Amino acid sequence: NFFFGTGENLIAAFLPELARGRGMGRVSGWGWGLGYLGGLFSLGLCLAWITSAENLGQGATDYVPVAMLITAAVFALASLPTLLLLPERAVPHSTPPRGYVLDAWREVAHTLRSAALFPDLSRFLLASIFYQAGVNVVIALAAIYATQAMSFTTQQTLLLILAVNVAAAVGAFLFGHLQDRLGSVRAIAFVLGGWLVTIGLAAGAQTPAPFWAAATLAGLCLGASQSGGRALVGLLSPPSRRAEFFGFWGLAMKLSAILGPLSYGLVTWATDGDHRRALWATGLFFLVGLALLGGVRAGRGRRAALRAERVSCRGIRVYRDDRLLT
Repeated sequence: NFFFGTGENLIAAFLPELARGRGMGRVSGWGWGLGYLGGLFSLGLCLAWITSAENLGQGATDYVPVAMLITAAVFALASLPTLLLLPERAVPHSTPPRGYVLDAWREVAHTLRSAALFPDLSRFLLASIFYQAGVNVVIALAAIYATQAMSFTTQQTLLLILAVNVAAAVGAFLFGHLQDRLGSVRAIAFVLGGWLVTIGLAAGAQTPAPFWAAATLAGLCLGASQSGGRALVGLLSPPSRRAEFFGFWGLAMKLSAILGPLSYGLVTWATDGDHRRALWATGLFFLVGLALLGGVRAGRGRRAALRAERVSCRGIRVYRDDRLLT
């Protein structure tokens, strides 16, 4: 999980290298959509192997390790184009006097002190902690809600997860084009509105039909919100410090993965297992995220990032400059 999270941040930092301006949302959507398709492909291979192994009388201790190796092989093969073909434009620096680790922490401290130079990016990262907390509830607990609140069978739950992932791939592909046309902030706000509709449908559903509609909408919003957030961070980050700022984006994502499911569990515990009430409470994360997003101005944030880049290129360390905030 540590290496996956670290790699996710580094991969995201390549986005501004691969796309410019209004094309960033589209390329981010392609990447996230292909990621969902890759996950479905891996799942299909593993299920085919497990089915054949069970037909041969093998048990879980026999076929599960092979399924892990299948997943690892797909991961390795899918990584080869990046490792072999993607050009590295960054110029390696000589070893700092204090070593790479201490120098990295020093840079993190510098970024935190200079956060006032990037008010729009800081506000968006805070907004993403809240709305991604709601997203992580759906990712982590959709199957539990389906079985506990909707009485879905195991087969129905597996079909539900499959449908959500297919819809997420579609949502990521489509949203990238929508984001480039409408603008990043407006498009993400539109998706957060979709999440609120999803919560209302799922929490109020008494029969399978509206819950399936909510699950499909959740999938569309899932891929859209993830790809959209990545593209906006790329737009608001100074070019020479993208990996650093995508690291903070990754930190925000990991904090939301703790905050969302933990709050859902606390509400469920406090209400004697009322999953519907816990889901209604999850909607508050999207409302707070939407409110914080309302103060983000992508154009202003982009100009601040470019001005900070020009200052950095002159070798001047700036901790606060009120002119950059206007």
